[in-house]
Amino acid sequence: SADVLYEAVAEGGITRFLAIYYCNGAENVGPVRSARTYFLDFISEYGSSPLYVHVGGANQDGPADALSQIEDYGWAGHNDMNQFSIGFPTFWRDYDRLGHPVSTEHTMYSTTEKLLQFAATKRKLAVEDEDGASWTKGFIPYSFKEDAPAQKRPVAQNVHLEFWTKAPEYAIDWIYEPAANIYKRSNVGKPHTDLNNKKQLTAKNIVVLKMIETNANDGYENNQHLLYRAKGTGKAHIFMDGIEIAGTWRKDSRTARTLLFDNTGLPIKFDKGTIWFDILPTDGIISVK
Repeated sequence: SADVLYEAVAEGGITRFLAIYYCNGAENVGPVRSARTYFLDFISEYGSSPLYVHVGGANQDGPADALSQIEDYGWAGHNDMNQFSIGFPTFWRDYDRLGHPVSTEHTMYSTTEKLLQFAATKRKLAVEDEDGASWTKGFIPYSFKEDAPAQKRPVAQNVHLEFWTKAPEYAIDWIYEPAANIYKRSNVGKPHTDLNNKKQLTAKNIVVLKMIETNANDGYENNQHLLYRAKGTGKAHIFMDGIEIAGTWRKDSRTARTLLFDNTGLPIKFDKGTIWFDILPTDGIISVK
Protein backbone atom coordinates (compact mmCIF):
# COMPACT_ATOMS: atom_id res chain seq x y z
CA SER A 1 0.00 0.00 0.00
CA ALA A 2 2.98 2.32 0.39
CA ASP A 3 3.73 4.97 -2.24
CA VAL A 4 7.51 5.03 -1.71
CA LEU A 5 9.80 2.54 0.01
CA TYR A 6 13.44 2.70 1.06
CA GLU A 7 15.40 -0.48 1.72
CA ALA A 8 18.80 -0.64 3.42
CA VAL A 9 20.78 -3.14 5.44
CA ALA A 10 20.22 -2.62 9.16
CA GLU A 11 22.64 -5.26 10.41
CA GLY A 12 23.99 -8.68 9.47
CA GLY A 13 23.31 -8.19 5.77
CA ILE A 14 19.54 -8.14 6.36
CA THR A 15 17.62 -5.19 4.98
CA ARG A 16 14.92 -3.16 6.67
CA PHE A 17 12.22 -1.04 5.03
CA LEU A 18 11.06 2.55 5.45
CA ALA A 19 7.55 2.73 3.96
CA ILE A 20 6.01 6.09 3.03
CA TYR A 21 2.18 6.19 3.09
CA TYR A 22 0.20 9.05 1.57
CA CYS A 23 -2.33 7.97 -1.07
CA ASN A 24 -3.33 4.68 0.57
CA GLY A 25 -3.44 3.18 4.04
CA ALA A 26 -2.50 -0.25 5.36
CA GLU A 27 -4.83 -2.34 7.52
CA ASN A 28 -1.86 -3.99 9.23
CA VAL A 29 1.59 -2.50 8.95
CA GLY A 30 4.63 -4.12 10.45
CA PRO A 31 6.49 -5.55 12.09
CA VAL A 32 7.42 -2.05 13.18
CA ARG A 33 11.12 -1.89 14.03
CA SER A 34 13.54 0.53 15.68
CA ALA A 35 14.71 3.89 14.36
CA ARG A 36 17.88 4.20 12.27
CA THR A 37 19.72 7.39 11.41
CA TYR A 38 19.73 6.87 7.63
CA PHE A 39 15.96 6.45 7.58
CA LEU A 40 15.74 9.80 9.39
CA ASP A 41 17.67 11.33 6.48
CA PHE A 42 15.13 10.00 3.98
CA ILE A 43 11.94 10.71 5.93
CA SER A 44 13.16 14.29 6.49
CA GLU A 45 12.47 14.93 2.78
CA TYR A 46 8.73 14.73 3.39
CA GLY A 47 7.91 18.04 5.04
CA SER A 48 9.09 19.53 8.33
CA SER A 49 6.97 17.25 10.56
CA PRO A 50 6.57 13.83 8.92
CA LEU A 51 4.97 11.14 11.08
CA TYR A 52 7.90 8.82 11.77
CA VAL A 53 6.74 5.52 13.26
CA HIS A 54 9.15 3.20 15.09
CA VAL A 55 9.72 1.12 18.22
CA GLY A 56 12.61 2.65 20.13
CA GLY A 57 15.84 2.98 18.20
CA ALA A 58 19.60 3.12 18.17
CA ASN A 59 20.68 5.24 21.14
CA GLN A 60 24.39 4.56 21.57
CA ASP A 61 26.38 7.80 21.83
CA GLY A 62 27.82 8.55 18.41
CA PRO A 63 26.83 9.20 14.81
CA ALA A 64 24.16 6.45 14.73
CA ASP A 65 22.25 7.74 17.78
CA ALA A 66 18.86 8.00 16.08
CA LEU A 67 16.86 8.75 19.24
CA SER A 68 19.05 11.74 20.12
CA GLN A 69 18.79 12.97 16.53
CA ILE A 70 14.99 12.83 16.77
CA GLU A 71 15.26 15.04 19.86
CA ASP A 72 17.62 17.42 18.06
CA TYR A 73 15.22 17.76 15.12
CA GLY A 74 12.39 18.80 17.48
CA TRP A 75 10.29 15.76 16.60
CA ALA A 76 10.06 14.07 20.01
CA GLY A 77 6.54 14.23 21.46
CA HIS A 78 5.36 15.93 18.27
CA ASN A 79 5.53 14.10 14.93
CA ASP A 80 7.73 11.29 16.30
CA MET A 81 5.53 8.21 16.75
CA ASN A 82 7.66 6.10 19.07
CA GLN A 83 5.73 3.08 20.36
CA PHE A 84 7.59 3.39 23.66
CA SER A 85 5.50 6.49 24.43
CA ILE A 86 2.24 5.49 22.73
CA GLY A 87 1.37 1.84 23.32
CA PHE A 88 -1.94 -0.04 23.01
CA PRO A 89 -4.40 0.20 21.22
CA THR A 90 -2.48 2.21 18.60
CA PHE A 91 0.18 -0.51 18.66
CA TRP A 92 -0.20 -4.16 19.56
CA ARG A 93 1.87 -7.33 19.51
CA ASP A 94 1.02 -10.36 17.40
CA TYR A 95 3.09 -13.24 18.76
CA ASP A 96 1.63 -15.68 16.23
CA ARG A 97 1.84 -13.55 13.10
CA LEU A 98 3.14 -16.32 10.85
CA GLY A 99 1.31 -19.20 12.48
CA HIS A 100 4.26 -19.95 14.75
CA PRO A 101 6.14 -18.11 17.51
CA VAL A 102 8.59 -15.42 16.42
CA SER A 103 11.09 -13.20 18.22
CA THR A 104 9.56 -10.30 20.15
CA GLU A 105 11.11 -7.64 17.90
CA HIS A 106 9.15 -9.07 14.95
CA THR A 107 5.71 -8.80 16.58
CA MET A 108 4.79 -5.08 16.82
CA TYR A 109 1.99 -3.88 14.52
CA SER A 110 -0.29 -0.94 13.90
CA THR A 111 -2.51 0.46 11.14
CA THR A 112 -2.12 3.72 9.26
CA GLU A 113 -5.64 4.69 10.40
CA LYS A 114 -4.82 4.24 14.09
CA LEU A 115 -1.57 6.17 13.69
CA LEU A 116 -3.27 9.06 11.91
CA GLN A 117 -6.02 9.13 14.55
CA PHE A 118 -3.45 9.31 17.34
CA ALA A 119 -1.57 12.09 15.57
CA ALA A 120 -4.77 14.10 15.06
CA THR A 121 -6.33 13.64 18.49
CA LYS A 122 -3.35 13.37 20.85
CA ARG A 123 -0.77 15.48 19.03
CA LYS A 124 -3.17 17.90 17.26
CA LEU A 125 -1.35 17.39 13.97
CA ALA A 126 -2.89 17.91 10.53
CA VAL A 127 -1.82 18.51 6.95
CA GLU A 128 -1.37 22.18 7.90
CA ASP A 129 0.65 23.54 10.80
CA GLU A 130 -0.58 26.04 13.40
CA ASP A 131 0.21 28.88 10.98
CA GLY A 132 -1.88 27.34 8.22
CA ALA A 133 1.11 26.26 6.10
CA SER A 134 0.68 22.94 4.32
CA TRP A 135 3.25 20.18 4.77
CA THR A 136 3.82 20.44 1.00
CA LYS A 137 5.28 23.94 1.32
CA GLY A 138 8.77 23.73 -0.16
CA PHE A 139 8.33 20.05 -1.04
CA ILE A 140 9.81 19.08 -4.41
CA PRO A 141 7.74 16.34 -6.07
CA TYR A 142 9.18 13.99 -8.63
CA SER A 143 8.11 14.30 -12.27
CA PHE A 144 6.11 11.55 -13.91
CA LYS A 145 5.39 10.34 -17.42
CA GLU A 146 3.16 7.86 -19.20
CA ASP A 147 4.17 4.20 -19.31
CA ALA A 148 6.09 3.03 -22.35
CA PRO A 149 3.74 1.61 -25.02
CA ALA A 150 3.37 -2.17 -24.81
CA GLN A 151 5.08 -2.72 -28.15
CA LYS A 152 8.21 -0.91 -26.94
CA ARG A 153 8.63 -2.91 -23.73
CA PRO A 154 11.24 -5.69 -23.63
CA VAL A 155 10.04 -9.22 -23.02
CA ALA A 156 12.13 -9.62 -19.85
CA GLN A 157 14.49 -7.98 -17.39
CA ASN A 158 15.88 -9.29 -14.11
CA VAL A 159 17.59 -6.99 -11.61
CA HIS A 160 19.64 -8.98 -9.09
CA LEU A 161 20.93 -7.26 -5.93
CA GLU A 162 23.30 -8.51 -3.24
CA PHE A 163 23.66 -5.88 -0.53
CA TRP A 164 26.53 -7.71 1.19
CA THR A 165 28.76 -9.98 -0.88
CA LYS A 166 29.37 -12.06 2.26
CA ALA A 167 25.61 -12.57 2.77
CA PRO A 168 24.28 -13.81 -0.60
CA GLU A 169 21.46 -15.61 1.20
CA TYR A 170 19.69 -12.25 1.47
CA ALA A 171 19.87 -11.43 -2.25
CA ILE A 172 16.77 -10.06 -3.95
CA ASP A 173 15.55 -10.04 -7.53
CA TRP A 174 13.22 -7.66 -9.29
CA ILE A 175 11.62 -9.55 -12.20
CA TYR A 176 10.02 -7.46 -14.91
CA GLU A 177 6.49 -8.28 -16.06
CA PRO A 178 5.94 -6.51 -19.42
CA ALA A 179 2.16 -6.95 -19.69
CA ALA A 180 1.51 -5.09 -16.41
CA ASN A 181 4.72 -3.04 -16.75
CA ILE A 182 5.73 -3.78 -13.16
CA TYR A 183 8.60 -5.42 -11.30
CA LYS A 184 7.87 -8.39 -9.04
CA ARG A 185 10.05 -8.95 -6.00
CA SER A 186 11.66 -12.24 -5.03
CA ASN A 187 13.89 -13.18 -2.09
CA VAL A 188 16.48 -15.83 -2.94
CA GLY A 189 14.34 -17.16 -5.76
CA LYS A 190 11.04 -17.17 -3.87
CA PRO A 191 8.22 -14.63 -4.39
CA HIS A 192 8.14 -12.07 -1.57
CA THR A 193 4.50 -11.81 -0.54
CA ASP A 194 2.47 -9.43 1.60
CA LEU A 195 1.15 -11.18 4.71
CA ASN A 196 -2.11 -9.18 4.51
CA ASN A 197 -3.22 -10.23 1.03
CA LYS A 198 -0.78 -13.01 0.01
CA LYS A 199 0.12 -11.04 -3.14
CA GLN A 200 3.68 -10.71 -4.40
CA LEU A 201 5.29 -7.33 -3.72
CA THR A 202 5.62 -5.17 -6.83
CA ALA A 203 6.86 -1.73 -7.84
CA LYS A 204 6.61 0.40 -10.98
CA ASN A 205 10.02 2.00 -10.49
CA ILE A 206 13.17 0.56 -8.94
CA VAL A 207 15.94 3.01 -7.97
CA VAL A 208 19.26 1.60 -6.82
CA LEU A 209 21.29 4.23 -4.98
CA LYS A 210 24.97 3.37 -4.56
CA MET A 211 26.09 4.75 -1.20
CA ILE A 212 29.17 4.43 0.98
CA GLU A 213 28.38 2.16 3.94
CA THR A 214 30.47 2.30 7.13
CA ASN A 215 30.27 1.05 10.69
CA ALA A 216 29.42 3.66 13.30
CA ASN A 217 32.26 2.54 15.62
CA ASP A 218 30.13 3.68 18.56
CA GLY A 219 30.91 0.83 20.92
CA TYR A 220 27.69 -1.04 20.20
CA GLU A 221 27.76 -4.84 20.31
CA ASN A 222 29.79 -6.29 17.42
CA ASN A 223 29.94 -2.81 15.86
CA GLN A 224 26.62 -3.52 14.16
CA HIS A 225 25.29 0.03 13.81
CA LEU A 226 25.69 1.20 10.23
CA LEU A 227 25.94 4.56 8.51
CA TYR A 228 25.24 5.48 4.89
CA ARG A 229 26.54 8.60 3.19
CA ALA A 230 23.05 9.68 2.18
CA LYS A 231 24.02 13.31 1.63
CA GLY A 232 26.15 14.31 -1.33
CA THR A 233 26.19 12.58 -4.71
CA GLY A 234 26.61 9.09 -6.08
CA LYS A 235 25.77 6.65 -8.81
CA ALA A 236 22.20 5.52 -9.45
CA HIS A 237 20.58 2.80 -11.53
CA ILE A 238 16.94 3.47 -12.38
CA PHE A 239 14.67 0.74 -13.74
CA MET A 240 11.27 1.27 -15.35
CA ASP A 241 9.49 0.07 -18.49
CA GLY A 242 11.92 -2.87 -18.55
CA ILE A 243 14.93 -0.65 -19.23
CA GLU A 244 17.88 0.58 -17.17
CA ILE A 245 18.91 4.21 -16.90
CA ALA A 246 22.41 4.78 -15.56
CA GLY A 247 22.56 8.08 -13.74
CA THR A 248 23.36 9.90 -10.52
CA TRP A 249 21.67 10.92 -7.29
CA ARG A 250 22.12 14.12 -5.30
CA LYS A 251 20.97 15.11 -1.81
CA ASP A 252 22.26 18.44 -0.56
CA SER A 253 21.19 18.21 3.09
CA ARG A 254 19.13 16.12 5.48
CA THR A 255 15.91 17.90 4.56
CA ALA A 256 16.72 18.22 0.84
CA ARG A 257 15.03 15.95 -1.69
CA THR A 258 17.03 13.08 -3.18
CA LEU A 259 17.20 14.13 -6.82
CA LEU A 260 17.77 11.70 -9.69
CA PHE A 261 19.40 12.51 -13.04
CA ASP A 262 20.20 10.51 -16.16
CA ASN A 263 23.72 10.40 -17.61
CA THR A 264 23.09 13.62 -19.56
CA GLY A 265 22.12 15.51 -16.41
CA LEU A 266 18.36 15.61 -17.09
CA PRO A 267 15.96 14.90 -14.19
CA ILE A 268 14.40 11.46 -14.19
CA LYS A 269 10.69 11.17 -14.98
CA PHE A 270 9.10 8.14 -13.34
CA ASP A 271 6.20 5.93 -14.30
CA LYS A 272 3.13 6.66 -12.19
CA GLY A 273 3.15 4.23 -9.30
CA THR A 274 5.28 2.87 -6.49
CA ILE A 275 8.93 3.97 -6.30
CA TRP A 276 11.22 1.54 -4.46
CA PHE A 277 14.67 2.77 -3.42
CA ASP A 278 17.31 0.12 -2.77
CA ILE A 279 20.32 1.50 -0.90
CA LEU A 280 23.21 -0.58 -2.19
CA PRO A 281 26.68 -0.28 -0.64
CA THR A 282 29.32 0.73 -3.17
CA ASP A 283 30.79 -2.79 -2.98
CA GLY A 284 27.40 -4.46 -3.31
CA ILE A 285 26.48 -6.48 -6.39
CA ILE A 286 24.02 -5.43 -9.07
CA SER A 287 23.56 -7.54 -12.17
CA VAL A 288 20.97 -7.08 -14.89
CA LYS A 289 19.79 -9.67 -17.39
